[in-house]
Amino acid sequence: MMKLTLRQLYDKMHEHMGPSGWWPAESKEEIICGAILIQNTNWQNADRAVANLRASTGFDPKKLHTLTISQLQELVRPAGFFHNKSLAIQTVFDWLARFDFDYGRIATTYRAQLRKALLDLHGVGQETADVLRVYIFDQPAFVSDKYARTLVSHLGAGTYKSYQDLARHCQLSANFSVADAQDFHGLIDEFGKQYFRGKDRFDDSFLATDRLVL
Repeated sequence: MMKLTLRQLYDKMHEHMGPSGWWPAESKEEIICGAILIQNTNWQNADRAVANLRASTGFDPKKLHTLTISQLQELVRPAGFFHNKSLAIQTVFDWLARFDFDYGRIATTYRAQLRKALLDLHGVGQETADVLRVYIFDQPAFVSDKYARTLVSHLGAGTYKSYQDLARHCQLSANFSVADAQDFHGLIDEFGKQYFRGKDRFDDSFLATDRLVL
């Protein structure tokens, strides 16, 4: 049995799986919309809504910002919960427009308070806020999503029933770059799809004999 820190876990996953290439998108605006649209649905449905937005706006932030709520509802309908998700997208882009869609300026303005500012926006929950911090505003953070909680549990580091429960215990060390944080989230989700979707196959994985120390 080998005991691993979060950094060592990331390094081992990267060594075995290679770079994840996450988040798979062509622009930050696509990532923002995708992070909202994926809530409570699967990637297939979210991708259909993403494709609609791409065809309508090319993910130009100003074009996205000028869409009416009824236009947004129709475009994001395939992702489900379209009333809430359209309002979330509109609210987020209203907020971004206040800063002329300058993501660096937003990160500099809020710094450590960015997560709280994001959580104050309609439709942005704990997971979405951290995804936006990592992929949009270049703040390294651990995304404590369902696959992450399942992996941490299988690695013997405790059982965490909620996103925030794990987030309180799982903080990235200073030697994680933004690129590392992005890749780590992607690797965990790819690992989860391979070993946790359907039948649990963790015992067949390259991490089966490891233990995580938080």
